[in-house]
Amino acid sequence: MEDRLLKHVDLLIDRFPCLETCKKDIISAYNILEEAYSAGRKLLVAGNGGSASDSEHIVGELMKEFKLKRKIYAAQIDRMMKIDAEMGTVLAEHLQGSLPAISLVGEPSLTTAFMNDAVPVLIFAQQVNGLGRAGDVFLGISTSGNSKNVLYAAVAARSKGLKVIGLTGEKENRLMDFADVCIRVPETETYKIQELHLPVYHCLCLMLEDKFFGNN
Repeated sequence: MEDRLLKHVDLLIDRFPCLETCKKDIISAYNILEEAYSAGRKLLVAGNGGSASDSEHIVGELMKEFKLKRKIYAAQIDRMMKIDAEMGTVLAEHLQGSLPAISLVGEPSLTTAFMNDAVPVLIFAQQVNGLGRAGDVFLGISTSGNSKNVLYAAVAARSKGLKVIGLTGEKENRLMDFADVCIRVPETETYKIQELHLPVYHCLCLMLEDKFFGNN
């Protein structure tokens, strides 16, 4: 891994020394995400409660500028200008490069329909089944690591050829059984776990932005 990317992990651990125990897994999770994005794949994210908010937060950091400027490619600008010069100029000036990511908690019409008509605990699995493609990544966030809807989604993801990343608390959990890597932050109380989840996924987002837009 490039030194400039590792510096983000080192800074994370300088700020949160307790996360030293997660360093290897954070790097492994990053490598999975880098491989997927390099192949033109996407990220699916899900969680419950505060972890649902984290799911949305992660998508926000990936789908638009986070810390760096993300200019779109010249070839795309040329195509837009040929379609409509006036609109193309506005788009070229303001569109930002994106890393495709979808939060599975943000589709109320689908989720309420499925929960009403089918088996509510399978809602994330249904979305993974519809949206997931081999080579994509599913990130399941669960402070306990035992949230049933996240577990079912992880199994569905594995069955379709997705890589699975878990983000949980310290205790051993079921999500570990289905994840290619599980980042277990060293806390056991829900709010304390959530307080450490944020800097972990911010670090991952910073690394991805640096990798794909750092030389833009």
